[in-house]
Amino acid sequence: MTSQSAATLRSRYSEQAASDLEENRRRQQELADQITMLKQEEALLVDILTLAERYEGLPDPSPRPEQARSGNVLGSGTQAREDTSIPSGRTSRRSSSPTTRRTRPTQSGAKGKSRQPLLGDILLSLLGGHTEPRLAKELWDELLAKHPDRNPTPQVVRNTIESLVAKGRVQRHKQQRSVMYTLAQPDTSSTTEDAD
Repeated sequence: MTSQSAATLRSRYSEQAASDLEENRRRQQELADQITMLKQEEALLVDILTLAERYEGLPDPSPRPEQARSGNVLGSGTQAREDTSIPSGRTSRRSSSPTTRRTRPTQSGAKGKSRQPLLGDILLSLLGGHTEPRLAKELWDELLAKHPDRNPTPQVVRNTIESLVAKGRVQRHKQQRSVMYTLAQPDTSSTTEDAD
């Protein structure tokens, strides 16, 4: 082997080593980028698991989208017909949630009824405690004082009393510009209905 062939061989080896070294550095950078991405994905998955654990701890979780879809498939024929009658522009938004909207208010409403009496029943009992006519504002004040857990607006109280008037359970009395209410007497409620 001559010195010229040894120099050529040496230069090839050094070129090969430099190329391998460059390839090694490029590969190390790719692996470092992948490790960073995997750490981010791990953090995201940990967050998702944490949220899922919290979600499972809730007393009345709403169905997940795949559960809602399977509920619509397994649901009654009328439910399926109601879902198809939704305008086409809103179908995708509503298709997974009609089951949620139908079942959750009923369940929470049933729980609410067992815990608290209806506002109309409370107002009837408040009116029953007085012999003289009462203003809606007075009933509202008394309601807030005796039932601090309830906080309806004065308008809601007035609307509820007016619905009781429409049902004949409460009588309306107008005195100048004020409207006052009393409980309807059993014998006068039939005459009030005949007058209407």
